[in-house]
Amino acid sequence: MRTIVGLGETLWDLLPTGKQLGGAPANFAFHAAQLGHRGVVASAVGRDPLGAELTGRFAELGLTTEFVLEIEDRPTGTVLVELDAAGHPAYTIVEGVAWDAMPWNAAWARLAGRTDAVCFGTLARRSPRSREAIERFLEACSPRALAICDLNLRGRFFDEALVRRSFELARVVKLNQEELWLVAPMLGLKPESEESAALALRERYGLELICLTRGAAGCLIVGREAAAAHPGFPVEVADTVGSGDAFTAAVAHHYLAGSPLAEIARAANRLGAFVATRPGATPTLPEAVRAEVLGSTVHG
Repeated sequence: MRTIVGLGETLWDLLPTGKQLGGAPANFAFHAAQLGHRGVVASAVGRDPLGAELTGRFAELGLTTEFVLEIEDRPTGTVLVELDAAGHPAYTIVEGVAWDAMPWNAAWARLAGRTDAVCFGTLARRSPRSREAIERFLEACSPRALAICDLNLRGRFFDEALVRRSFELARVVKLNQEELWLVAPMLGLKPESEESAALALRERYGLELICLTRGAAGCLIVGREAAAAHPGFPVEVADTVGSGDAFTAAVAHHYLAGSPLAEIARAANRLGAFVATRPGATPTLPEAVRAEVLGSTVHG
């Protein structure tokens, strides 16, 4: 069992079907826990009913709340999620919330020292205070820790400097097709294809992997010496909220286990596809699907 940390925002997704636990780091940690690891959320909530409910939900899911800070003068984060006819989400993200005011602290310093993998993004670094805390956490991790950046670009909450720094802090970067074509020219690249764009970004920043999600068309994973594509799994989509976070959790599991790129791509697509078949970001994983995702690592 490894310690796998989701670092950044935690919130309630206010979906048409009701309130669901949300925030990419929390979703990632939950799915890492479902794959057998110690999934940890490092975030913040307000001292309010929504914050108490959110930490209670973490406890129900088997996630420790030890590293979820309570910020007295900020509300717990919320996001209004609207779905189109295909189940794809659009987000309205409330500002000035608890996870915008996360301080660097002694508990996080202790956690960083024993972290095996950590996933971070750009959204929780939209405020200077939380940006400093997150980047200090990453810098405090052991060099062996796997730092995964899920860019998760949202609205106006990013710029070139933040994106560039994200690539510099990571060993693995996960992004979708839209993000790829946004950040490549932003970072001075003029690629002719998805493959050449991913390769150029991997080489420029010395990354170990670039993971490109392609929606229903699967994914492309580019490593230092090889690449692997997977066509994805056809499913009936309820909504795609959290599918990318599940994908990233499977990438973390298999990369830490030393799985080949083709197996990483297959497993990550399988977990992401399952999550898309259920409402919300944190559905319980049936044992049969879990076994499929774990593959040869189930006894490893």
